[in-house]
Amino acid sequence: MQIPVIGWVAYGIIRLIGATLRYEYLGGQHLKQVYARGERIIFAFWHRTIFSAMWCWRDTGVAVMNTTNFDGQWTRKVVERLGYGTVQGSSSRGGLRALAEMARLLKVGKDVAFTVDGPRGPRFVAKNGPVMLARRTQQPVVVFHGGLERARSLEKSWDQLQIPRLFSRGVIVIPAPVYVASDTSVEGLEEKRLEMQEALERARHVAESWFQMSESERQQLREGWNG
Repeated sequence: MQIPVIGWVAYGIIRLIGATLRYEYLGGQHLKQVYARGERIIFAFWHRTIFSAMWCWRDTGVAVMNTTNFDGQWTRKVVERLGYGTVQGSSSRGGLRALAEMARLLKVGKDVAFTVDGPRGPRFVAKNGPVMLARRTQQPVVVFHGGLERARSLEKSWDQLQIPRLFSRGVIVIPAPVYVASDTSVEGLEEKRLEMQEALERARHVAESWFQMSESERQQLREGWNG
């Protein structure tokens, strides 16, 4: 009985706050280039930035891997109301079935997404689900991170989730895609996981320092990321 109540409350909070936010995108051309090649996207992002992720890609039909535990079930209510699909599974339970379903969705033209250090961490340590799926489907992994000018970090939570304050500005940083060949070995798969990890950390560094920079510093980064 708690799941629908929590789901509606969380959805209402996200809609209320989200409607007041203004985001800038760095590296958005990478998404356009992937779609121009007729490919779909395997998104990967840290759990810390899930608020920005849910808001910025709402109503796009992206299918998100979602856990079957209590938190996962009320979260499922929220993301589905925001216009996402869900695939039930996690790195510890039902993961292979979920990857198979995500592969099917990519084949029929849907994008998919992972909170890549979820569902319970360790924080900022990428699991290999996205690169395994990329090897299987030949679709690229695209990582991103959201930074916020004014936000509250939940310091006691494992992910240090960021909740934006009303009328905050934000930035979404999107590095170049990670491709994984179909014949990639186990060792090569680990190299690709580390490549994804490095891209995630690079995006996080830029996004979370963005609003501490001067405008001239930001302009230099815009030219580099959007070139």
